[in-house]
Amino acid sequence: MARRERTRHLIELGGLVQKAGLVGIADDDRAMLYGAFLALALQMQGEDAAQVKLLFRRRGARAFATEAEEADAVRAQGKSPSTPNNDARPKGET
Repeated sequence: MARRERTRHLIELGGLVQKAGLVGIADDDRAMLYGAFLALALQMQGEDAAQVKLLFRRRGARAFATEAEEADAVRAQGKSPSTPNNDARPKGET
């Protein structure tokens, strides 16, 4: 059972990579993605680790909320949701 849970967890993490648009931005270059993740890990372990993590958590939460609101609006109109926007940043976020 633990193997199945681990597999599901890894698939979900890969989905986040896709959802953030990183696969397309990096042209599916796994070495580039790995390098970016290593740089991100260093940033999240640096002097401002708590602040960086809080910023990333807030951006992600806003992106999830925005996506959910857009999906709800589409459902309310009686349409099926289109392909999600690969820009994980909420409007106005840089």
